[in-house]
Amino acid sequence: MTFDFDELVERRGSGAAKWDDTPADVLPMWVADMDFRTAPAVVEALHARVAHGVFGYAHLPGAYYDAVAGWQARRHGHQFAREDMLVTSGVVPAVTAILRALTRPGDRVILQPPVYNCFFSSIRNMGCGVEENALILRDGRYEMDFADLERRAAHPDCRALLLCNPHNPVGRVWSAEELRRLHEICARHGVTVISDEIHADLTMPGHRHQCYAALGPEVAANSVTCLAASKAFNLAGLQIATIVAPDPDLRGHIDKALNVHEVCDVNPFGIAATIAAYTEGAAWHAALVDYLAENSRFVAEYLATHLPKLHYTPPQATYLAWLDARAYGQSADALAAQVQEKGRLRLTAGTAYGAAGEGFLRLNMACPRARLEDGLTRLAKALG
Repeated sequence: MTFDFDELVERRGSGAAKWDDTPADVLPMWVADMDFRTAPAVVEALHARVAHGVFGYAHLPGAYYDAVAGWQARRHGHQFAREDMLVTSGVVPAVTAILRALTRPGDRVILQPPVYNCFFSSIRNMGCGVEENALILRDGRYEMDFADLERRAAHPDCRALLLCNPHNPVGRVWSAEELRRLHEICARHGVTVISDEIHADLTMPGHRHQCYAALGPEVAANSVTCLAASKAFNLAGLQIATIVAPDPDLRGHIDKALNVHEVCDVNPFGIAATIAAYTEGAAWHAALVDYLAENSRFVAEYLATHLPKLHYTPPQATYLAWLDARAYGQSADALAAQVQEKGRLRLTAGTAYGAAGEGFLRLNMACPRARLEDGLTRLAKALG
């Protein structure tokens, strides 16, 4: 079966935050959702659910748990029991509930910036402080700073580390060796690891995602994993995610936090879409990843030819291009404003992901190639 990722789907007027929050003459390449239609099997499942015509409170069927666990086991070797799973309305609500279960106001939580911006607000909302274990950039490749991590994990008030695995926005797929070293440090200091693996299914050909908890039972016992089909199948608006927490006491505290935050209910469309994606969407997903890999190569070739000052290391995972614009000698905010004003292209300033993102821009390349080329042409106009 073939899938048409070159189709230019009109999204303006559909209530899409990415498009309808952007001026009409500006091309949006900022919010991390895709401009592709989701897998046909998902659309068919949603049509069938709509045709039923009754949309009351949702019950999570066994098929949902089986679909999530089956996909994780087949794709990533991550095996867990149904009783380990909790379901909520998204990964961000999941992270906040987990933090509520693990911390008290005044505690410290480790982040590895530049990193997903909502992590910062989730920590602040719990009254906790951020320990910034900034990643090290060497020759275009980001690495963990383990010496600094050891110091921060040793803080007497440090309770958790938020791991972005794979990493948004820098696109690293962390190796088993790196993750084992991180586990050793965190376990030594009683720090629980919260692994956000929402981008796991966007790992590029030639790389392999390592589920943190799949490193071994002792790692799983000191961690919580957050999962969702929302990135890889473009389902973010359906608002559903899964928490995997093997430790029963911690899982009980997380379940209580989900109820306190009133994010314990999900909608029936998210359930139907997730089941269809994980049980019938494999062929579409494989074709998507291949298309995204070609998009990444297209970006690399275009920038090398037209914008050599803009350094780009193709991501090992995600559909996000992390662009090193420090050679332009301007702040990330100024560069993003210049790109929008002169090029009519909306990107995200790197400082959205912490001070470590200064001088960088993030570009979403999950779109038809013609639209991607349009965006790169606008970028060249603004910066060339």
